[in-house]
Amino acid sequence: MSEVIITVRGESETRVRAEEAAVRVTVSTDGSTRGPVVERAQERAASVQDGLVAHLRSGEVSEWSSARVSVWSDRPWNNDGAQLPLVHHASVELSATFTDAGALSWWLGDVAESDDVQVTAVEWRLAHETRVRVERKVAASAVQVAVERAAAYAEALGLASITAVEIADAGLLDRHPDAAMPRMMAARAEAGPSFSLQAPEIVVSATVEGRFRAE
Repeated sequence: MSEVIITVRGESETRVRAEEAAVRVTVSTDGSTRGPVVERAQERAASVQDGLVAHLRSGEVSEWSSARVSVWSDRPWNNDGAQLPLVHHASVELSATFTDAGALSWWLGDVAESDDVQVTAVEWRLAHETRVRVERKVAASAVQVAVERAAAYAEALGLASITAVEIADAGLLDRHPDAAMPRMMAARAEAGPSFSLQAPEIVVSATVEGRFRAE
């Protein structure tokens, strides 16, 4: 047996505590008169914005944004099939990135006291620099696993050395990619009755495939 091509897969996974949370809230108002409805939405959104600005200045929020006010009207129907008077609606969506879980918990509890404010999502994630560093580390570890497996196969066949021929993300060796690696599975926490939130762990994983020449 002079030469053998060995194809293997290497996987690696690590868990890292989330460092920031992207939160979205929507201010929604409605009523029979358009002007007061829009005014109430703007006033409530301004109050939410003031809180975000305060957290931005203290370093607990890294960024925030607010969309324009959306205004529309409709005529609802009652259970008897009769069309009711015109109802006006207004909404403002705001988003922010919190870097402090305690500040996020306090802020969510504060804004949730208003019936006009709905917390639509809280998504935990890693900071960009951390994500890049961890992904590189996990990818390198996955490659090392592939090398070790190939070496084990070669040894079992009585071959002394291996040489890497190809290394690729999972599926790319056959030109049919089925996943982008490394992959980060971000935890998502939905806002519920209690806003005592704790940053979860983020799972970062990588899978590679490699072909090696064993001699």
